Amino acid sequence: MKLILLSITSLILFHCAIPMQNEQALISEKEIYDHIAYLASDELEGRKPGTPTGDQAADYIANHFNQLGLTLLGDEGKQYFEVVTSVSLGPNNSLKAAGVEGVVGENYTPTAFSSNMTIGAPISFVGYGFMIDSDTLSWDDYGGVSTQDKWVMILRGTPENEARSSKFDKYSSLRHKLLVARDHGAAGVIFVSGNKFEAEDELIDLRIERNLSQATLPVIHVKRELADQLLKETSKTITDLEATLDSELGPASMDLDISLTATTEIIQQEVTTQNVIALLPGTDAALKDEYIVIGAHYDHLGWGGKGSGSRRPDTSAIHNGADDNASGVAAVLEIAEKLTLGKLSPKRSILFMAFGAEEMGLLGSKFFTKNPLVDKSQIKQMFNLDMVGRLNPEKPSLTVGGTGTGKGMEDFLLDHATEREFQLSTTPDGYGPSDHAAFYVEDIPVLFFFTGITEEYHTPQDDIETINISGEKAIADYAYDLIADLSSREETFAFQEAGPKGPPKGGKRGKVKMGIIPDFAAAKANGFLLGGVVPGGPAAIAGMESGDVMIALEGLSVMNVYDYMSRMAEVKPGDRVTVEVMRGDEKLILIVQL
Repeated sequence: MKLILLSITSLILFHCAIPMQNEQALISEKEIYDHIAYLASDELEGRKPGTPTGDQAADYIANHFNQLGLTLLGDEGKQYFEVVTSVSLGPNNSLKAAGVEGVVGENYTPTAFSSNMTIGAPISFVGYGFMIDSDTLSWDDYGGVSTQDKWVMILRGTPENEARSSKFDKYSSLRHKLLVARDHGAAGVIFVSGNKFEAEDELIDLRIERNLSQATLPVIHVKRELADQLLKETSKTITDLEATLDSELGPASMDLDISLTATTEIIQQEVTTQNVIALLPGTDAALKDEYIVIGAHYDHLGWGGKGSGSRRPDTSAIHNGADDNASGVAAVLEIAEKLTLGKLSPKRSILFMAFGAEEMGLLGSKFFTKNPLVDKSQIKQMFNLDMVGRLNPEKPSLTVGGTGTGKGMEDFLLDHATEREFQLSTTPDGYGPSDHAAFYVEDIPVLFFFTGITEEYHTPQDDIETINISGEKAIADYAYDLIADLSSREETFAFQEAGPKGPPKGGKRGKVKMGIIPDFAAAKANGFLLGGVVPGGPAAIAGMESGDVMIALEGLSVMNVYDYMSRMAEVKPGDRVTVEVMRGDEKLILIVQL
């Protein structure tokens, strides 16, 4: 890993080198390199949200915007927000009933999203916690029992845990079952795993979720042995009840003659991070109140480690994130400079944005769209540059996603793509694993610029030496031409939906499904052969195809279907994972949003 340090003096000299307005303002390879060299230096330690070095990266971007003479929005260009970086057990956790005492971390645990409170109340067992009334399925676990102000004990999963696809999937998540329990007046929720669901009966990890939000109830997970003690007076066990529910496919709910008192305390470690936002006001009296957003996320994975998203989770090392996404930030800074200091005077206003906490689940862009600093209804277009530094010299292909989100946008892109140093590849979908998704769900047309996943993605090897600087300049020049045109033409593109506005729902065994069909009849292969891909599923959206051979998940090898199932057991709903596949002789790394 190459150590690159820039002193404060060199930073000042760099900013002083910005040309004066009306001089020739060009997108410069040297300046692209300088931006990436600083943002992806060991000095910034991977730009993790809420760290001093993450704040240092934000300061660098804000200072550049300020030097350009842009209007800094928020608090001197910063829009602050809180993110949860970890959760842990607090000192006040207890569980007691007549003849029963829990030991936190051994036979029970509060979940990461549990509220902190003390509840003493009777218990009702409510099966799988279903309340379903549809044209094709009817099941009410809450009929015939009293759950108001009680603990409800709920089995994880569904009666069809072993099915690849089940009619119960949409009702199986812990969050959905929690919502149903709350609607029925429950005071708290006790989850337990049946033997068919999980023979090992391991406690749910205390792990942050993407977009972690606390429940309004205490939520605990108990092992079967502890649940069986609470069921003792019924002469039934969790294994008995699971078997009854799965065979009869109907409720087996009952009120228990026992009360439980539990105190739950989860400590969420919050840190403050920020978006960096600057405005170039438009020059046209009628169009200046319309906005075009040009954005890129500046955060990365810090030192990596388990749960960070690193593809080397067992390695503690600085993840510099040169391509992901110092490259995108460098492009935004150079486009901002040319738009601000060049001869063009955009008629529409331009918002330049560097998003924080993208790697934690698009948190910065989502925060902005929920707390916009301008009239959100007047945002006419969003350009997102995420990983634009690895244009392959042998097969120079730029992928632009979201082309179906605006009427006529595909032709607009193609018209500007002639005589470029790359081939243009387009995809219509507006939803995807980057910040443009937060704007697409708000009915804003989006364009997502991307040069693809490489071996260095989310590893400590994503360093500046791997960046194709001239290729990035070609992409930034192309994006500038699109923005310059759109900023001054009379009409923008009318929004239209292009694909779903969120990840697919559902999840087998309380986990998640990728939407692939194994080829069990295949001869022994060095990997896991896909016999098919479910249309519209996470794998299909990511670009996986029938005949692909999966060889790794999150950087860990997959040699067969059993390896795949074991790796997927560690994945949680909302996770964004990397999958390595062989397609013929070509190795591809794809991002799957689950």
